[in-house]
Amino acid sequence: MQELINKGITDAPVLDAIGKIPRHFFLDPIFDKQAYEDKAFPIGEEQTISHPFTVAKQTELLQTAKGLKVLEIGTGSGYQAAVLAAIGVELHTIERHKALTEQAAKVLNTFGYQINYYVGDGSMGLPSKAPYDRIIVTCGAPFPPEPLIAQLKPNGILVIPIGDGKEQEMFRFTKSENQITKESFGMFSFVPLIGAHGWKA
Repeated sequence: MQELINKGITDAPVLDAIGKIPRHFFLDPIFDKQAYEDKAFPIGEEQTISHPFTVAKQTELLQTAKGLKVLEIGTGSGYQAAVLAAIGVELHTIERHKALTEQAAKVLNTFGYQINYYVGDGSMGLPSKAPYDRIIVTCGAPFPPEPLIAQLKPNGILVIPIGDGKEQEMFRFTKSENQITKESFGMFSFVPLIGAHGWKA
């Protein structure tokens, strides 16, 4: 936790939520001794669990709060979903790999969180449950998917890494009545967002 603070994370609810989540629950037992290091680990299906700092930073940029309706693109291990659920949001999370969804749900259910899971193309968002107060994308996109912007409520926020297959720039898009504001927050590394509005499989 101190390492996250040293790296600039100041949002108290984010730090509190991460402090509540045992990260090793979301990893293969062979990584138990390393589970709390600030590094990524493989979780199957050629996917990874993000660094704790990356999870904390994206969550902080999301500026979310209890009761807000949040869409997560890329359930993955379920670790980011757990942090959001601990904050108390109404969470909808979509993942293209059914096996990862099932494994994440199995782990998350042990915490008693009420989370809505979907399997599908996250680059399309989830129009059936739109609009959202917040959307977070946990994989690297080549550009901001138009469906995600469209599914934001007025004053909604989208946090998404954009760039090539190796490195991406973290952006926050804020949607007002008449314009979209874009802010940049440094370079990160994610697996690619695969889909109709992402990279092709």
